[in-house]
Amino acid sequence: MPGRRHLYAPAMGLAIALSPFALPALAQQQVVHNERDIGDLRVGQRIWIDDGSCPAGQIKQVTGSQLTQSGVVRTRTCVQRFKK
Repeated sequence: MPGRRHLYAPAMGLAIALSPFALPALAQQQVVHNERDIGDLRVGQRIWIDDGSCPAGQIKQVTGSQLTQSGVVRTRTCVQRFKK
């Protein structure tokens, strides 16, 4: 069906247009050595902590998971270490 190909053209154009904006976000992976170095954390923000508390090949990820009256709730999990 030759006409079907044109249905994906707008979505492809949008993906190509937004791709330069995704690259800086990936480059800003913030790694600290102590959780006290984080400071204020926004909802959805992720920071990795290389403090040796996770098993080999993993790193601690702290995520601002929920906004409450007392501030942002932090969720801590060990995730696969990413390549630098």
